[in-house]
Amino acid sequence: MAEADIAVVSDDICPKCFDTGLEIVAGKGARPCSCRKRDQHDENISRAQLPKRYDGCHFHNYKAQTPSQAAALKFAMNFAMEYPAVDRGLLFMGTVGVGKTHLAVSILKGLTERGFECLFYEFGTLLKEIQDSYNPKTFTSELSVLGPVLKADVLVLDELGASKPTDWVRDTLAHIINTRYNEKKTTIFTTNYLDMRPHEREETLEDRIGVRTRSRLYEMCRSIEMSGPDYRRHTDRGNRN
Repeated sequence: MAEADIAVVSDDICPKCFDTGLEIVAGKGARPCSCRKRDQHDENISRAQLPKRYDGCHFHNYKAQTPSQAAALKFAMNFAMEYPAVDRGLLFMGTVGVGKTHLAVSILKGLTERGFECLFYEFGTLLKEIQDSYNPKTFTSELSVLGPVLKADVLVLDELGASKPTDWVRDTLAHIINTRYNEKKTTIFTTNYLDMRPHEREETLEDRIGVRTRSRLYEMCRSIEMSGPDYRRHTDRGNRN
């Protein structure tokens, strides 16, 4: 008796659609295969430029330790589900280690999974890239850097106010914010600076970004203040014990 032919499927080939993009469902015909949705999501995540350190950030593993953190988690999850039916972006404010970036990244991941074009930038890194692309002959920066920042459906701008507040920094930030505001683009910010001065010598967000830009953010974003212990210190203690 002849040996039965054995079909060997490569690990690189989707076993559902065999890389055709269409999955055959018994009694229902063909439908787009889930592998294409996964590939598109992976591509969207790649374009979002998320640093590797945030690979593990998701809503399900954010551990709220205070009522303000629990409220922030609820706001973030609702935002991710309701977008684009939202009227403003979000501004997560709070001291270091309360999970501001974790929530912002979780929103971004949820939106890319739904097919929206998102982009992540740490504020200082963005300024450095703009500076590096500056052309002294034309007195302009390359659109390859600013273009995606201005056009992304949702921009996450992390660590707002972290860079020294020079006139150039404030002008550049104002240009980004005003352009996205006028184009009705959604922006999510995180910052360690608060509106009230916690201690006499500490600066406020307004001190760092200027009165006019802070005023614009009131229109663009819902401010969400978060408080609690620095989870990084807690993790460090746990590793030592």
